[in-house]
Amino acid sequence: MSRRHIGREKFGFAVDRGPHCSLDKLARLIDWVPVDHCLYVISCAAKGEPAWPPIALFKAILLSIWYDLSDVKLAEALDDRGSFRRFCGFSTQETTPERTAFVRFRKALVAHGLDKTLVDEITGQLKAQAIHVKTGTLVDATIIASASQDDEEGNWVKHKGRPAVHGFKVHVGADADTALVEEIAVTPANINDGKAGPDTLPDNPGEVFADSAYCGNHFGDA
Repeated sequence: MSRRHIGREKFGFAVDRGPHCSLDKLARLIDWVPVDHCLYVISCAAKGEPAWPPIALFKAILLSIWYDLSDVKLAEALDDRGSFRRFCGFSTQETTPERTAFVRFRKALVAHGLDKTLVDEITGQLKAQAIHVKTGTLVDATIIASASQDDEEGNWVKHKGRPAVHGFKVHVGADADTALVEEIAVTPANINDGKAGPDTLPDNPGEVFADSAYCGNHFGDA
């Protein structure tokens, strides 16, 4: 299946928005070649449509993790924010993916066993270039609604005072000093935080900070 070509600016008057932000610097620190090579097997387009470049979708998924964005909010931010567009390789005028593209891409990552592998690759690269003393790990979870209630991989969850949601739960372990995401675990939304929490702990977590949902021996022992 063919793939879209992105990042081509149309002729027009450029607007100088000043110096680029820290996200632009971060993009230059990462070697995307090995990531792009691993993503070659993935195509996430609806039937008959050119596919979005997998590397652009993966960069968008990283932004959703770093900025704690749902697929809907990610699509909105990518359409609106220049720094997000530049990070993912989109020009200022062209259209950007809808949330369904991220849903299909995330499922494809899991199907090929690339979800944790590629996040570990990025984390390893950044760690190799930054020296810091780890003082702790922040652990928390975010609910992501499934694209369809017929998705058998997701499940229902309901919190007090909130409507029930069918989908998944993303458990994240981040460095307490830098907020750099080090580990992620994706489960159906009804899985208890404490049960999935150990999968978000790095090898050397230091002092761990988590809310009461992670109380219990299973997480405590880990």
